[in-house]
Amino acid sequence: MHNFFNGKKILIIGGTGTIGTGLLNHLLSCNPAVIRIFSRDEYKQFNLQQKYSEYSNIRYLIGDVRDYQRVVRAMEDIDYVFHVAAMKHVPACEYNPFEAVQTNIIGTQNVIQASLECGVSKVIFTSTDKAIAPTNTYGASKLMAERLISAAQYQAGTKKTTFAAVRFGNVMGSRGSVIPLFKKQIFDNQKITLTCKDMSRFMMTIKQATELTMKAMLLSNGGEIFVLKMPVIRLYDLADYIIKHEAAKINVSTDCIKIEEIGLRPGEKMYEELMTVEEAKHALETEDMFIIPNAFMKPHQYEGARRAKVRSYSSHDVTPVNYEQLENLLLQAGLIDSLLELT
Repeated sequence: MHNFFNGKKILIIGGTGTIGTGLLNHLLSCNPAVIRIFSRDEYKQFNLQQKYSEYSNIRYLIGDVRDYQRVVRAMEDIDYVFHVAAMKHVPACEYNPFEAVQTNIIGTQNVIQASLECGVSKVIFTSTDKAIAPTNTYGASKLMAERLISAAQYQAGTKKTTFAAVRFGNVMGSRGSVIPLFKKQIFDNQKITLTCKDMSRFMMTIKQATELTMKAMLLSNGGEIFVLKMPVIRLYDLADYIIKHEAAKINVSTDCIKIEEIGLRPGEKMYEELMTVEEAKHALETEDMFIIPNAFMKPHQYEGARRAKVRSYSSHDVTPVNYEQLENLLLQAGLIDSLLELT
């Protein structure tokens, strides 16, 4: 992978977000010629400039993925594009649906058109498990963006750009994730609000998310969706663990910290799916991921890949991790600072 990115020119659209900065951190070790960070958040760009001030191969570009001409300018002479910009907050997308459309759908089409115009070699788009049987605006907009990426591959004509997508679960510790929220609620009010105790989610660390995205760039042949095999976490187990961990840190009894169920938010699901049964009929799997080929193109071969089992890949059908596994995940994600003995 180091050789793949060595000497290349890379653009990260949404480069100041959680995944964008994770990609930046990983890619810098691969000795690229330049990494362009494209985002509309000047404050976060300033913070990145301070953090990575010793690197002379990073460029910081203010812009919005909705602005086609600005995206084209950012892509000039670029080899690889990581498109990780999105409106991701489910309630915000529900309340402002057309804003989600403009960023997640029209913005993705802008990336596609600009990539073809500029002769980019490869583009990776980041999607979500909420795009499967979507019940909210965020998931529906990401599903549409996935379809645009797939269509871009077989409609590219003589253009040589390769398009592919990666499908994430919940990224632990990312902006808007529940773990920092739980910690803050415990510290402020000694109470956690939980939508539903039986809700479950596929979860991954930031490191896993960024490594999957880079691996997808390396392996993509055109139009695929790469899906990481992820553990399932039940929200109540996560809340209970965080309570035990944080109570010990602030020296209060766990009995003093309450869990209040507040019900599902508009558009929210009890369970998530990694892929549909229909997708599973054509999917391949490797040790660490599923690969869903483009339905309109001849399937490619991938080293070590085999046919996936045709079944539902819902978080409801997977046994959640136990406390020890949950603790290890939180440690790997850097979200707890020490091992905690639980009885």
